[in-house]
Amino acid sequence: MTTLTADRASPLEGTRRFVRHLLYVMTDNPMTAFAFTLFVLIIGAALLGPWLAPYDPLATDASRTLQAPSWQHWFGTDQLGRDVFSRVLVATRLDLMIAVSAVAIAFVVGSTLGAIAGFYGGWGDRVIGHSMDTIMAFPLFVLAMGIVAAAGNTLENIIYATAIINLPFYARMARTEVAVRRNAGYVQAARLSGNADWRILAFQIFPNALPPMMVQISLNMGWAILNAAGLSFIGLGVTPPTPEWGIMVAEGANYIISGHWWLALFPGLALMLAVFTFNLLGDGLRDLVDPQRRT
Repeated sequence: MTTLTADRASPLEGTRRFVRHLLYVMTDNPMTAFAFTLFVLIIGAALLGPWLAPYDPLATDASRTLQAPSWQHWFGTDQLGRDVFSRVLVATRLDLMIAVSAVAIAFVVGSTLGAIAGFYGGWGDRVIGHSMDTIMAFPLFVLAMGIVAAAGNTLENIIYATAIINLPFYARMARTEVAVRRNAGYVQAARLSGNADWRILAFQIFPNALPPMMVQISLNMGWAILNAAGLSFIGLGVTPPTPEWGIMVAEGANYIISGHWWLALFPGLALMLAVFTFNLLGDGLRDLVDPQRRT
């Protein structure tokens, strides 16, 4: 009976410990708390945007084209009479989904390749290293443009292209972190205890190599959003009339000279806020997953 109670209490105690550590990280650095607050707002907009939008983001109305911001239309209307606030809000889900998907693929594939290269060395290390160097030899945005132009500007190809240009960051970092730790005392102890190489990598080395990579993940989230928006801006990204920040900035740029500044300003501010949030979030995520900072 006592064992059963302890087993049930263990996950609950782990959750309490995580919440306590999260609160400690947020109170220790006010900027981290601010970044987490902005992050929660962005996630909320992504999840609830279609229901919070006061207007249909795709509905056109010739009678209300190019109206300036007002109480009725907070961010004004565009050249087709669509509500800009509704489009900015709904676009959050798409831009965030592209960034999360691309960074997740880049992190999983890149860190796996880098960990293998750093742990085993040899010819595998050289092949993986030269492959990453080849990707880094290209201007990354130009490489993404080439991939999307060749494969087609579908949503999947935009995600794959963004993931490919981010692969070297994780592969190089994982290789360095694993190579430094592969002969550490706790690794030798795990090896002498009969643990397989994959268990040592997954449960001994990788958790200790994760904190610096969390900063990279946060930075890459911002870069991925900018990359997707940049592709849309030059016509290689998501196609209209789908609400997307890059498309909205591109369309609004044509109207700035005529005084309709709100068309490009508000999507641009949303893009800037998202990138700013993820850049701030990096240090907090590093402290959150760092085993040495557990409270």
